[in-house]
Amino acid sequence: MAEETGQHGDPPRVRDVVELRVHGVSGAEPGIILGQGPARQVAGDDSGGFHRAERSDGGGPDGVTLEAYRWGDLPSGTVARTLSLVLLLPFMLSNLAVWMRPTARRSGAWVTMLCRLLALDLTVLYVVSTAGVALDLLAWRCLGATRCRGPFDAVGGLDGRQVGLRLAVLSLLPIAAVAFLRLLGTRRPRPAGKPLWAVEPLVGRLRAIHVAAALAMLDLILLAARVSGGATAVTALLLTLSLAVLLGCAGLLVVPGLLDRAAMTWMVTRTAGTLRAVAVGLTAATLAAIVLDERAWPSAAALPGYDTIATWALLGEMILLVSLSALVLWHHGRGDRRRALSRGLGSAVVAAFAVGLAGAFSANLVYQSGNLLDGYRGDGGPPVPYQWTLLAFFLHVTVGVLVCVALTLTTRRRRRRAAAAVTARDFSTVTPEGVGRLRQVTNAVARARFVEWVGLLAVAWATLTLIGLAAGLLRLFDLTPDELATRFLGLPVGVVGMGLALGSYFAAAAVIALLLGGVFAYRTPWFRRHVGILWDLGTFWPRAAHPFAPPSYADRAVPELAHRITQLTERHDGVLLCGHSHGSALLALAVLRLPPRVRARVALLTYGSPLDRLYARIFPAYLNEEVLRQVGERVEWRWLNLWRDTDPIGGWIFAAHRPGDPPPDPTDPAGRVDRRLRDPSDLLPAPGERRPPPMRGHHPGESDPEFRAAVSELVGRLRRSG
Repeated sequence: MAEETGQHGDPPRVRDVVELRVHGVSGAEPGIILGQGPARQVAGDDSGGFHRAERSDGGGPDGVTLEAYRWGDLPSGTVARTLSLVLLLPFMLSNLAVWMRPTARRSGAWVTMLCRLLALDLTVLYVVSTAGVALDLLAWRCLGATRCRGPFDAVGGLDGRQVGLRLAVLSLLPIAAVAFLRLLGTRRPRPAGKPLWAVEPLVGRLRAIHVAAALAMLDLILLAARVSGGATAVTALLLTLSLAVLLGCAGLLVVPGLLDRAAMTWMVTRTAGTLRAVAVGLTAATLAAIVLDERAWPSAAALPGYDTIATWALLGEMILLVSLSALVLWHHGRGDRRRALSRGLGSAVVAAFAVGLAGAFSANLVYQSGNLLDGYRGDGGPPVPYQWTLLAFFLHVTVGVLVCVALTLTTRRRRRRAAAAVTARDFSTVTPEGVGRLRQVTNAVARARFVEWVGLLAVAWATLTLIGLAAGLLRLFDLTPDELATRFLGLPVGVVGMGLALGSYFAAAAVIALLLGGVFAYRTPWFRRHVGILWDLGTFWPRAAHPFAPPSYADRAVPELAHRITQLTERHDGVLLCGHSHGSALLALAVLRLPPRVRARVALLTYGSPLDRLYARIFPAYLNEEVLRQVGERVEWRWLNLWRDTDPIGGWIFAAHRPGDPPPDPTDPAGRVDRRLRDPSDLLPAPGERRPPPMRGHHPGESDPEFRAAVSELVGRLRRSG
């Protein structure tokens, strides 16, 4: 390759084009991405690095220099970090929900507010459930009212000690649990010498708000138990201040745009920090107050006031969730239900999953801890709020699965009819030997089209949140599910209780399965390809709702890509960006960050891209058609997108270009971006071959002739523009 000597000490310019490949979710090793065997790292680090083949020139087909960006370890990286994603899954989903808001400014602001309040309630529920184990079960029951199974009947030598002292000492467990969340959500150290790691501006403020609310809720639980036997001036004042801190935390989230407004940054940061400092002081004062208060505590089987607080925490969660679902359903009640996700309904669906998982985790923690310690015997079982939570979770999941199965069956005929029309145009003449193969292709296309009907499932799932709200309201009547079933349904005593026990074991098994799945996802590439999309998509977006969610990797990957592209354009004639699947989203965002002088030497090739088919519908306020057109304009429409009808994830971005479709507007450059690839290329084996051409589906296919032809075309455009 010819080089030109740079001026003023600049590095020499290499007379060629770099083909920079960015893999999708759970991408392969760099050598496989490059298709050239062993590779060496030329930039970046072990978590996110740029690689070229071992050959010094890095040369590849079509006269380009091949380079791969491997970012697959950024979302996880280690077994411990992958397991932490499982523990933080409800928080991650609640954070993801806020990015799915609708495009309308007014409704989008309300959705953002509700998502942030719901995320705050998840933190509160986390504290309530850990306090249920530490304070209600251990401090009150095992060391006092109920003699638990040994050695838990003498935890830390607190057996027989004053009640206030027991509560104060064991309050350190919920405090440690909050600190543990804070530790898990901490960003990994930035790479040495890499000033590219952007700071998520909201995390500090949100973290202060959530820590303040968590400590205030712990104080509220302790003080509610203390004032149940009569309030003093000190406990009344502390109780009032704790409620004020909780309301102040919620108030910072309620005012639309307050956290996001640049002009208010200093004021909100100062206020949130003050609330956190006040909450820390209140917690210290509360612990001291209950230890020094020598009055007798009321005699009760359970910690006084705990059931009421847990009930309202769980009910508040369901009220927020139903309000969120009702808002998006009402605002977008008309139109094509199959595109419901593009109208912001995804936020309600993902929030429902977050609430369901958080409720199941919390209820199961209390339920199984009580079984382990044998601390609920003789008083009707675990706290009533958690019994209803387990029942609501079981009903919601059961009905949701039935709805999913029904939707799959009822749409099968329409999906297959549409798929048959596609394959009939692709393979107009079919020999008897190819009939079976044609049937396989038609089935593959029909399965791939199911994603276009997920909007209907989203509507149904959002509507099912009423089950949780109904269960939450029934908690207010202080009836257990078993009592209600016996009194009104005539079921035998213990039937529902047995079902709740099975549901609890099922939830525990689900947690174990998630943990094992995290380990297998890290250690087993084929398994990671199936579950990795949850982690990679969930940790892609910065933390804008829950500060304890896993940190985003996009705020490193996107600037790092933009920086590397800039470096390459300074030394080479141009850079062809090739993004598969989720890699196309990383490249699209990187293009938006490039300066004009760099964009003039860049072209874009996407394949198996979910930018329009999924992302523009799921995240309509951030990755919509307007943003995608901006990407095309930035690269002066040197952009090609390859897609297949057998791909269940990727698709076209601007126009399908199926056989028989009307031709696109010749004046619109977006109409020339998409290239549909027939898949498979033929039904029967080629002469001399034993097997027919494979169906590619979502497979990258960088060595396919169609891919290489697209590379050659874009490289030619780059060289002509230069």
